Amino acid sequence: MGYTKDQLLQRLQELQIDFVRHDHPVVLTVEEQAKYVGHLEGGLSKNLFLKDKKSRYYVVSALAATNVDLKVLSVRLGLGKGGLRMAPVEGLEEILQVPLGCVTPFALVNDSARNVTLLLDQGFKTQKCCYFHPLSNDVTISLSTGDLDKFLISIGKDPSYVDLEANPKVGKDQPPDLASLVTSVTPILIDQPENTATAKPSTSNDVPTENKPKVAAGKASSSKQSNNVPNVKEKSKNAAQPSINGADVGKFVDEIIDKASSLVLSEINEKSTEQQGEQLASSVSSALRKRLSLDLESLAMMFKNTAVTQGFLMGTRAQSGRNCPP
Repeated sequence: MGYTKDQLLQRLQELQIDFVRHDHPVVLTVEEQAKYVGHLEGGLSKNLFLKDKKSRYYVVSALAATNVDLKVLSVRLGLGKGGLRMAPVEGLEEILQVPLGCVTPFALVNDSARNVTLLLDQGFKTQKCCYFHPLSNDVTISLSTGDLDKFLISIGKDPSYVDLEANPKVGKDQPPDLASLVTSVTPILIDQPENTATAKPSTSNDVPTENKPKVAAGKASSSKQSNNVPNVKEKSKNAAQPSINGADVGKFVDEIIDKASSLVLSEINEKSTEQQGEQLASSVSSALRKRLSLDLESLAMMFKNTAVTQGFLMGTRAQSGRNCPP
């Protein structure tokens, strides 16, 4: 199971993040949320949960008034004009593990969402505070972008603020400006039909309701399965083009170090030091082992798959050479 609202708020307190809580009835859109907190100073957010053709997921968090053109954003991410669409409901349940109407950057606290790409509206930086649901849409919390960044860093996410309304030219001499922000790892999820959702963003805080596609026989739908590496079907499709992370030893090591460092920082704070004292080292070590093991397994398997693929291709070429007539 994913984090609960109370667990998230407790974690924010442990990180010494200042926030103000506003309880209200359940809301599903920014317009409904504005009835209860729109009169307060700060910026309301709309949050989109998206998916590309390679089954990679994205959370785009923008000010309510920001115009997000998915076709333009898709090109800027290097996905082509039709590369982005609204994610299906099962992705919401299995990847973010939050109910409908509850998509926000805070949903990335769950381990199953660690490979989700997050794009933040640079307009948040101009606001005194910003408003988000803390995994439940019967509550809104306000906090500064500095404190939001503190939370994201604690879960290993580098806050990326971009101009979501920009439309820069993309061509041979002008590469996609946001392509470097796309997470290369693809989570496993049940097979889905291509036309699961519309590409037109709405003002709701996640995805439109729709009929769920059928689960493929023999595939588990647990969040644990989604924490691993791409499935066999995806690997065979892209066998000749292994990812950079899977082939570059330096990036592989850097990613491990980055993940470990962010987890250490998230576990060590003033409160934990006072409470645990001499037992802090043992506690941090245990937490690192528990929270980092799946990440390392995923990275190692990706590296292994790349090596196997390259070996297969070399063997195929060698076999072809022997079969060629003199």
